Amino acid sequence: MNHWWLVPLVILAAAVLLLTVRPAGYNEVGIASWYGPGFHGKTTANGELYDMYAFTAAHKTLPFGTVVEVVDLDTGRSVVVRINDRGPFVPGRIIDLSYAAAEALGILERGTARVGLIVLFRP
Repeated sequence: MNHWWLVPLVILAAAVLLLTVRPAGYNEVGIASWYGPGFHGKTTANGELYDMYAFTAAHKTLPFGTVVEVVDLDTGRSVVVRINDRGPFVPGRIIDLSYAAAEALGILERGTARVGLIVLFRP
């Protein structure tokens, strides 16, 4: 039996799936923390003034200007941040979020969360 007519349907289904499903893999998985009031207005590693109300973050190695989606692996909530600082300097942590990003992710009270990072843009 010839099922040639199924080919366009399979291609369409694959395209819809690719456009609506989050990538299965993360670029990095680990613990996120946040920093805020004590650093507000101080100079970050890239020379900007730290704004705890901006959606930014510190990472040890990603280039400044990299845009990252941070996904809380326990809740599924996510936030998009731009890397503009270095850190965190606590062993086992992979990213330090601004106050605003941590609030949006819902981790202010917990202080830390197990997260996955997806690099969306590298300069």
